[in-house]
Amino acid sequence: MTEGRLSRVLADLTHGGVVRADETEEQRKDVLRAREIALSDVAREPSAETASIGRTSFGYLFPGLSDADLLPPGEATVAALDALGNAMIDQQDDAEGNSPIPPIYTYWGQFVDHDITANTDRDATSPVTSITVEHPQPLDRGVVVRELQNLRSPALNLDSVYGDGPFVDRPNANDAAVPYTGVKLTLGRLTPASRGVRIPPVDDMERDLPRDAAGTALIGDGRNDENLVVAQLHVAFLRFHNAAVDWVRANEPDRISDAEVFLRARDLLRWTYQWLVVHDYLRTITAPGVVDTVLTDDFDLLDLEGRGGYMPLEFSVAAFRFGHSMVRAGYDWNRNFGKPGNNGARFASFEQLFQFTGKARPPFFGAPSLPTNWPVEWDRMIDKDSQDPVRFARRIDTHLALPLGELLNEGESLPDDPGGRIATLLKQLARRNLRRGYVLSLPTGQAVARLLDEPPLTAEELREGSSAEVVQALTDGGLLDRTPLWFYLLKEAEVRANGATLGVVGSRIVASTIIGQIRLDRTSYLNQTSWGPGDGVRLRDGRPIRSIADFLRFAGVLA
Repeated sequence: MTEGRLSRVLADLTHGGVVRADETEEQRKDVLRAREIALSDVAREPSAETASIGRTSFGYLFPGLSDADLLPPGEATVAALDALGNAMIDQQDDAEGNSPIPPIYTYWGQFVDHDITANTDRDATSPVTSITVEHPQPLDRGVVVRELQNLRSPALNLDSVYGDGPFVDRPNANDAAVPYTGVKLTLGRLTPASRGVRIPPVDDMERDLPRDAAGTALIGDGRNDENLVVAQLHVAFLRFHNAAVDWVRANEPDRISDAEVFLRARDLLRWTYQWLVVHDYLRTITAPGVVDTVLTDDFDLLDLEGRGGYMPLEFSVAAFRFGHSMVRAGYDWNRNFGKPGNNGARFASFEQLFQFTGKARPPFFGAPSLPTNWPVEWDRMIDKDSQDPVRFARRIDTHLALPLGELLNEGESLPDDPGGRIATLLKQLARRNLRRGYVLSLPTGQAVARLLDEPPLTAEELREGSSAEVVQALTDGGLLDRTPLWFYLLKEAEVRANGATLGVVGSRIVASTIIGQIRLDRTSYLNQTSWGPGDGVRLRDGRPIRSIADFLRFAGVLA
């Protein structure tokens, strides 16, 4: 890494990492490095004004709670959480029906998560904090706040896309870097496939992430190559920036230098992204009226300014993991891997979407990059008016798709794992989420609801629509009165919003956190003078970007 400069590229970041004794010191260095990451213009060091935005810790929305507001500690609770996690996995593919939300919102949310938060899925400083130890214990909340650092800037500033920018000197060739071609982001080329048909436009080969010889994606956050949906979405962000560079040069000729053009294109992408997160994404997944309330209410749930800026654990470890319940076992992906019976195609399975990435071993089944028969056809993933039920995400509820019980690319080749106990845990998403909330001492769902002046779910609501195994786990662990926050918020969506959106409590945490982080960033669209899509780039027909579909059209990945 260049002397005196710190990288924002987190190339080796993964979910569910396990601390080993020989890794602890290196992870401590990661934390120290993260403390120095700050928002800045590409060609200069962080300013005093923006440095605090990048130096955020994790914290609690509700710090002053009693033991009664937390899950009871002990082996009985851990056993009940494990049983609950097992019982949340459906035993047949996509058995629980669909929401009115197209699948792209599931993975747009994952992209946002990777852009603003990192480290709650890794055991940050010591094996004592691990969810994988035989008998995990809840941590003291003061220790969590003091030691757990966010490895990402939470400002929705797309450092996961831009890395350190195109103007950083790198004398060390081994430094991880996001590659640029001039002031444009470098794209990867597709590999010609011998089977299936090429996905239109057939002559457009720049539809993969840039990769090294081993297939590893050269991007700002390695997690964005863990499944093909978010990888293809990351490609769209790279292409949007490049199209914005062309747009600035064509429409704002007073911006002459490469630096001026790059910074303007970067701002236009950031502001468009932030605006869409608020006005398309959040309005789609939250309860009606919540976004408007958060945007217009002076009351700030996070109190970011007063507490110096932080990433709420109630958001990152519980509320924003609602998207896990929306994941489908298979997708109508493209004309080769789509709706059964259509030209002999079959669904792209969830497992395949993990196999066709650089994280799989071998990547792309031996191909150097994504084959030409595998790019997404986004029109199958974005249409809110589709008449085809398979073109929607699953409902937001406590039922998780079958493949989430056996995740690919997780828990592989672990040392010191006799019997595969740790690998089994890491592959089971629900158990991991529930244990993580327990170890990090999250409040119960009932405590959060009361603090937000919302009526808590009753025991009858928690049992409603639940399997006998779920009810048994809740009962055995005493969790009907002290319910894990992640499960509680999924159940709130299930019984009070019919799985069509988050419930009110979940909506307030998610909307307040995301909008609060955008407000705190002095360079965001909310802190410009009445900036809106009409002030940004335009589609070929002159229309502004007002939806995620428009975003994909401008990027050139949707007709």
